[in-house]
Amino acid sequence: MPKYGAKTSNTLLVAGLLLSVAGTLLALWLPAQNLLAIVRWLGLAVIAVSGLRGRSLTFWIFVAMLAGFELGIDRPQLAAHLRVFGDIFLRLIKVIVAPLIFATLVTGIAAHGDLKKVGRIGLKSLIYFEVVTTFALILGIVAINLTQAGAGVNLAAPPIEQAAAPAAALRWDDFLLHVFPENIAKAIAENQILQVAVFAVLFGIALTLVPEAQRKPMLDFAESLAQTMFKFTNIVMYYAPVGVGAAMAYTVGHMGTSVLLPLAKLVFTAYGALLGFVALILVPVALLARVPVGRFVAFVAEPATIAFATSTSEAALPRALEQMESFGVPREIVSFVIPAGYSFNLDGSTLYLALASIFIAQAAGMHLTLPQQILMVLTLMLTSKGIAGVPRAVPVVLLATAATFHLPTEPIFIILGVDAIIDMGRTSVNVIGNCLASAVIARWEGELQLR
Repeated sequence: MPKYGAKTSNTLLVAGLLLSVAGTLLALWLPAQNLLAIVRWLGLAVIAVSGLRGRSLTFWIFVAMLAGFELGIDRPQLAAHLRVFGDIFLRLIKVIVAPLIFATLVTGIAAHGDLKKVGRIGLKSLIYFEVVTTFALILGIVAINLTQAGAGVNLAAPPIEQAAAPAAALRWDDFLLHVFPENIAKAIAENQILQVAVFAVLFGIALTLVPEAQRKPMLDFAESLAQTMFKFTNIVMYYAPVGVGAAMAYTVGHMGTSVLLPLAKLVFTAYGALLGFVALILVPVALLARVPVGRFVAFVAEPATIAFATSTSEAALPRALEQMESFGVPREIVSFVIPAGYSFNLDGSTLYLALASIFIAQAAGMHLTLPQQILMVLTLMLTSKGIAGVPRAVPVVLLATAATFHLPTEPIFIILGVDAIIDMGRTSVNVIGNCLASAVIARWEGELQLR
C-alpha cells in the first residue's frame, strides 16, 4: 500500500489531468507532436499512480479508456491488433446474459408477485412500476431521436452486414410468434434473450402458484443462481479496463477523434432526458397523488445524494427506507414498495437503456422504424427488470437488446467510456423514483400520514 494519503492522491490526480489536457490543447497549435504525446502519456502515468491508493474499478476503466484513446491516436497500426482483447470481454459478458435474466426475473416475480400474499399493495405497485418505467423508456427514445447523438460515429463495414436482418421487417404476427420459445435450451444457445425473458416471466408466475414447500427449493435455487451470476459479473468486470481500453484504442485508431463529439452529445442527452423525466413525469405524478413536492424533495435529498456519489442504489437503500417512513409512509408499504422497486422500477436505468440502444443503432448508420422502436420498448420492459440496478450491468442489458434487434456491439464499448459519468445521474433518478413510488402507493391506499 502506498504511503501517501487521500490528499496526495487527489493532488496527483489533478496534476495528471492537467498534464493530459495541456498536452491535448497544445497539440492544436504546436508542431512538436511527439513531445506533446510524451506529456500526455506522463499525465496518464501520474493519474494511474494516483489510483494506487484504493481507487474503484470505475476509476481504472476511466484510466484505461484514456490510455486506449491515446494509443489509438499515437499508434493506430498497433491499436488495430488490439480488438481481440475487446472481443474477449464481449464474449465474457454475453455468457452472463441468459442465466442472469432468467434468475433475476424469476426471483423478482416469485418473491414479490404473489398477489394473494401481498394483496392490493402488490398489484398497485406493479401497475405503477410498469406505467412509469414505460414513460421512462419512451422519453429516452424520444430524447436520442431528437439529438441524434450517435449519428456522427459512422462505424465501418461490420454493422452493414448486421443491418441486413432488420431490413426485412417482421410482420406483427411473425414477431409475436417469435417472442414465445419452443425450446428454452435453443433460445439460450441462439441468444434469443426476449424468449428467455418470456420463459422466465411465465416460470416465475407458475412458481408463485406452487405450494410453499415445493416453491422454496426452486426459489432458493433461482436466488442462488442470481447471486452467483452477480459475482460472475464482478469477476468479469475486473477484466473491463483491459477490454474497454483495447476497444477504445481500436475504435479511435480507425475513426480518429471524431468519436468525442457523439460521446459528449450522449452525456448531455442522457442528463437532459433524466432531468426531463423528473420534471415531466415524476413531478406531475407527485402532484396528481397530492404528495407535497417541496417536502418530498427535502426528505429524498440525502438518499439521492448518496446514490449520486456512490453510483449505487443499494448504498442509499437504508437511508431511503428511513427517510420515507419519517416522511409519512407506513413501514409495511415502505418495506415492500422500495425493495420491489429495485427490481421493477428503475426509472433512470430503463430510460438510459432505451437511449443507449438507439445510440448504438445510430452509430451503425441503422434506421429503426417506429414499430421497431416500439418493439424495443416492449423488449426492454422485460430485459431491464432485475439486473438494471446491478452495478456495471449496463453492458449485459445492452448486449441482450443488441442481440434481439441485430445491432452491432462495437458502440457498446464506446458507451462504457462515459458510462460512469451517466451512472451517477441515472442512479439518483432510480432512488428518487422508488421513494416517490412508496409515497404514491401509500396515498393510493389512503395511508399516507404526513408528519
